[in-house]
This record gives sequence, C-alpha cells and structure tokens, in this order.
Amino acid sequence: MPSFYIRNSPLSLLNLNTTVRIEKDRKQGWIKIAILLLIAILLKILSLFPLFVEHYYSSHLYFFVSSFLRVLTGIIPFSIGDVFYTGFVVWIMVRLYKTARATLKRTITRESFLSSFQRTVAIVLWIYILFNVLWGLNYERLGIAYQLRLLPERYDVGELKTLTRELIDKTNKARKQLGDTSVYPSNKEIFAQAKQAYIAAEKKYPFLHYSSFSVKSSLYGTFGNYFGFFGYYNPFTGEAQVNVTVPSFIIPFTTCHEMAHQLGYGSEDEANFAGYLAAKSSDQNTFQYSVYFELFAYANRELFIRDSATAKENYQLLDTLVKKDIRTYRKFIMEHQNKIEPVISMLYGEYLKANNQPKGINTYNEVVAWLIAYRKKYGEL
Repeated sequence: MPSFYIRNSPLSLLNLNTTVRIEKDRKQGWIKIAILLLIAILLKILSLFPLFVEHYYSSHLYFFVSSFLRVLTGIIPFSIGDVFYTGFVVWIMVRLYKTARATLKRTITRESFLSSFQRTVAIVLWIYILFNVLWGLNYERLGIAYQLRLLPERYDVGELKTLTRELIDKTNKARKQLGDTSVYPSNKEIFAQAKQAYIAAEKKYPFLHYSSFSVKSSLYGTFGNYFGFFGYYNPFTGEAQVNVTVPSFIIPFTTCHEMAHQLGYGSEDEANFAGYLAAKSSDQNTFQYSVYFELFAYANRELFIRDSATAKENYQLLDTLVKKDIRTYRKFIMEHQNKIEPVISMLYGEYLKANNQPKGINTYNEVVAWLIAYRKKYGEL
C-alpha cells in the first residue's frame, strides 16, 4: 500500500510532468535550431550569386534596412553600437564564469548541458542570420566595380610611380591651402561636412546617395588606439563609429570610409575607394588633404615593396608641413604599440579572409589598384 501511494503521490506526478515538459522543450529547441540552420544555409546559397545580391539585396533590401536603422540610431547622440558590444562582451564573460563555476562544483547535469548547448547554438545561428540580413551579404555583391564599370587590374611599377607623383602633388597642394597652423573644426562639424561631401559626390556618382545620417564618435576611442582601429561600422545598429582621438587630419577620410560601409560597400578596398570619391568631392580643404594624405601612404607603401629607392625619394618630395604630419602620425602609432595589437590585426585579417577578402588586412592597400584603374578611365584623380 505505501509503495502504491508513493508512485501516485502529487510529488511523483510533479516529477513526471517536469520530465515530460523538459523533453518537450528540448524537442522544440531542436526544431527551432533546424529552422535557423535552414535559413542560414539558404543565406549562404544566396551569397553564391553576386548579381542577385547586388540587385535584390544591396540595392533594395539592404538600402531600406540600413536607412531604417540609421533613422532609429541617428537621433541618439551617443554610440548605441559601443554599448551593444560592451553588453555582449559582459554577457559572454558572465556565461563563461557560470560555466567554469558549475564545472568546478560538478553541478552540470546532462539536462543542463544539453539545454545550454541548445541555447548557444541558437544564439550563434541568430547572430549569423542577423549579421547577413543586416549587412554581411554585401561582402558578396558586385559593388562599385559593377556600378562604375571599372575593373581593377594588375599594375606595373611605372604606373605606381605615376600614381604616387600625382598624389604627392595633390597632397602638397591641399596641405599648403590649410596653412602653417591648420585648425580643424569640431568632430560634429567634420561629420556634418562628410555628409555634405556625399551629397556633392552623388551628383556625379548617384550610387553614393546617402540618407538618414548616423555617424558617432566611438565611446572607446582611446582604448581602441591600442587595438589599432580608427573606426568601424556596426551592422546591428547601422552606425558609423569614428575614433576621434587620432590625429585630426586622419578623421575626415576615416569618416567617409565608414560612411561607405553604411552604403553597403563591405570590402575595405571598396570602402576606401568610395570614401575617396566622396572626400575628393568635398569643398573642404581638410577633406582634400585627409584623403590624399591617406592614399599617398597606401600607394607609396606598395611602391616601397617594389622599388624602395623611389619610395624614399617620394618622401623627400613632400611639403615640409606634410612631413611634419607624418612624424606626428608615426609618433602616435609608436605611443600606442603593444603586444596585443598584432594579435587583433591577425584575427581581423582572418575575419576579412572569411568574408571574401583573401588578402586579409592588406585589403586596405588594394585601393591602389582602384585608383590606377580610375585614372586610366578618367585621366586624373
């Protein structure tokens, strides 16, 4: 009689119901994961068709999604993206701490492990899906080469020398126009001027149409200097983040570069090139100097690899004020060197390789090929 009573007691029925509910939740969890995995696979398949991505995603869906995100975040004065990433890092650290504590105390059960595993897989799949829908598919688009009917090709040393000489002239001219004691406007003004630069560029390049402004100063600029970042685009908030603690003459072009990412130019060389088209369209000398200063650095670096003697001669042709800015820039870099930055650069390089940029961190330098192709087609920069 007692045994019959225990098997059918309220406590026994409660345990049975709990087990059934756990099994049901677990089954539903696997169904959700299967659905998410199917969506992720479909997105990957779509990425294999650049023309489809260009016409239906980048030029339409992404255009509306990114504009909507910028409308939401543009009215908020501080960086939502920085707060978002900070919260995500804190969440990961808490999860790792709880997992480590449970492991040490040996309180992990089969049920708790499977439940945690399901949640982790689901979160990873959600991040992958959202990243690609909100931004990631842009890495697979035809991009600015298709829009300008411009095809970057391999170039020889002679073409590189011609490019660097023209960039020297433009850099020197822009720096002289700034004067000996150049005074840069506030960061807010620079951001507004970058918007005007895109409005001016749109007249010649309609595909650079920019709406719903959302450019922010990164909350962690000083911290970011030790990781080597001058700016980044947040695909989950649509914001362009700019590190405003770097030398002032770097900020205008960096802003245009990050805004190019907002327009859907995923690869770093395309963002550099789109940023160049915008910055050179600006009526502000600060933007003219910033873009040509950066592009000369990229081009002369490439020339140094092939003809170091000429690259060193190019440095001597720079205006005294430009040389002064180069020394300021080098000093800034040296002051923030550390053992972590190379690791961060390596990891970011691997991220770029995984997203259709096989040259990794050197993709930024690929803008040189764009400039040479553009110069061939239009006669000058």
